Amino acid sequence: MSEQYWVGDFFIDLSRNQITKNNQSETLAPKALAVLTHLAENRGKVVSHDELLAKVWQGTVVSTNTLQRSIAQLRKALGDDGKVQVYIKTHAKQGYSLECDVRWHDSANSTNAESVNLNETQEAILDEICVDEIGVEGDDANSDINHPAKLAPNAVENAAKTQTSSRSRLMSMAIIIGIIMLTFVGYQSLAPEQPPQLSFGELRALTATDNKESAGIYSPDGRYIVYHRYSEEFCINNLWAKDTKTQEEFRLTENLDTYGSHSFSEDGQKLAFVQSIDCSQPITQKKCYKLMSLDFNKALNSPQPLHELMECKYSKIQRPKWLNNDNIALLQKASDRWKLINYSVSEDESQVIYEINDGTIIYYDYSITDGLFALTTIHHDGHYYIEIVSTDGQLVSSHRINKPKEIPRFRHIYPNFSPFENLLVFSTGRQLFTLSYEGQISKVSLPLDEPIGSPVFHPNGDRMVVIKGRYDSDIVSVSLSQIANTLTATSQDKELTILERSTAGEDNAIFQPGGELIAYKSERSGEEQVWITDGEGSRQISHFPMDTYIFGMEWAADGQSLLVNANDMLTQIDLDSNHKTLPLEYPVVRLFQWDSQKHTALMHIRIKGILKSVELNLTNSAIRMINDKPVSWATKDDNGQLIYLDHMERFWRSGAVEDELIQALDDQGSGKRFVVEDGVIYGINDDFQLWSYALDADKFEIIGESPKNVDYLTDINQTQLLMTIRAFSKKEVAELYLSK
Repeated sequence: MSEQYWVGDFFIDLSRNQITKNNQSETLAPKALAVLTHLAENRGKVVSHDELLAKVWQGTVVSTNTLQRSIAQLRKALGDDGKVQVYIKTHAKQGYSLECDVRWHDSANSTNAESVNLNETQEAILDEICVDEIGVEGDDANSDINHPAKLAPNAVENAAKTQTSSRSRLMSMAIIIGIIMLTFVGYQSLAPEQPPQLSFGELRALTATDNKESAGIYSPDGRYIVYHRYSEEFCINNLWAKDTKTQEEFRLTENLDTYGSHSFSEDGQKLAFVQSIDCSQPITQKKCYKLMSLDFNKALNSPQPLHELMECKYSKIQRPKWLNNDNIALLQKASDRWKLINYSVSEDESQVIYEINDGTIIYYDYSITDGLFALTTIHHDGHYYIEIVSTDGQLVSSHRINKPKEIPRFRHIYPNFSPFENLLVFSTGRQLFTLSYEGQISKVSLPLDEPIGSPVFHPNGDRMVVIKGRYDSDIVSVSLSQIANTLTATSQDKELTILERSTAGEDNAIFQPGGELIAYKSERSGEEQVWITDGEGSRQISHFPMDTYIFGMEWAADGQSLLVNANDMLTQIDLDSNHKTLPLEYPVVRLFQWDSQKHTALMHIRIKGILKSVELNLTNSAIRMINDKPVSWATKDDNGQLIYLDHMERFWRSGAVEDELIQALDDQGSGKRFVVEDGVIYGINDDFQLWSYALDADKFEIIGESPKNVDYLTDINQTQLLMTIRAFSKKEVAELYLSK
């Protein structure tokens, strides 16, 4: 089958995953083009859903929704739609057909044409040489005009001069060509070596449950994949393993606590991971962190108890990596910076491997084969670096990361080692990239319809384990009277009003000041975008690029625009979709509140990689620190009094001399945020109780029960609450195979 063909006036190039018309090219997912190709091969015939699924997704279990998304992508690229159906026609309960002319392209002619274009200068030189040679020797040796004996004396002399001149020109051209070739060879030797081009083929799902899975890794022999599995139904998390040969699954733990990423010992006998639990007596942090180990071989027979290696009550630890059977590398954060440490199990002590005095470590990976760490860091200049460090802490190399346009300027990246020399790999969601030790990023051609994360290569290097899936949440409205009087565990679903529902995530709903609109973020178009609804219909007003993430949005006081924190940058968007990005020196991690009249905003920013809670003047970029405590959420009331929740989930308010702890709200803080309306704080505690606290009257009361699946309380007016509730959360373990 040819890799190039025409569908009507559209030129399809499978080698480039492109569809072109009138010199305008668009890149599509390989699976979508595979669907189009199979329909083209059966032009005019009805091809069933099952046939297309079997042909395009061989050996992979997918739903018809996946096929429908590919059809939608093709129709959009072809200028078709579901109603007119000029190119692709839907046959109800049967399948699809391609209803236009198909012309298959001769790939050999295409290759020759490309060769002529690429070597245009060389061909011109060769043409000139050939003309000179023909002019001297001729095609017919017996013709009178070219025979020396038939020429007049001056003609012979002129011919001799012409021949000498031609030879001179030939020598000159030969010298020029030689110089060009030497220059080209020299350039090739001096030019940086291009990284190998990764090409991935099949994506195979390994798990298919109603649970949420994460953090997949391979055992050292490559036979097992170990991952987390969280059950929404029972609210528990456990470690599981899957035998890739027999497809048998094993639950490894019998505990129900939360775990972080995990690592195998060098011999594959043990697993190490970090367990985070509430501290019995919190002092500087609410969570305590324990480094735990597990006997892997015993756990394959039955779930095993955990062995505690060490506990951190005043610092955070994460991402353990077993260096050998006695030493484990960890990231530790004691104040506001992360450092890489080496913990000795036998000595029960640690030492610093690597740290940055005026910056911080973002992420690291460890290569057992090379005995090297790869760290992504932020330095004092605010730029991102890739640093290679030996196990004894020696800096092997340090290079600034050069981000392409596909990756936002302030986006953190989390690269892991690959089987290719001096090359790492990472995902931003639906896009995959490689990162060289010199800081060069290259995009891997892998358009996906679902985000993937945590790419980790198999020991053999022929595939990698990834986590794929989506999080689905809905926006609901509920009145305060409903919560106070009628909302019970059995009647929740009947009393909630779902304002926005799709099969993707909706969140952050906020009321328009003085209007009837509600703004919210949604992933229904494939990316996180800003939408507005009037209760009758919704429309998208932002157009951010692929793999965008939004952390915070606020209405202007006049209700005519929104300030949105997208990809760590502030963008103001009006209701007609006009937008402008505010030039800020620092990345904005989270936007809490915007005062459009005073041109200030409460937010988290990152300075030299360190998170700071600030009030920023958007006119002159002046920064005022809120305080030196880590802040998880903050806002101001109508009188300008600052209310914030610290990292210990304690409520504070600003005072004349110093900030005051709101003791009436002890044990009421949670990760579900809070809102302030007319001098009253509203929040949801860990027991899913909605409460209120009147600041002036110092009056606290429990209003009623909130839904058990609530994620966030996002806004309130006089009578209604807006909340985000979890509808569905499903992530699965899969393997992505390299093309052979």
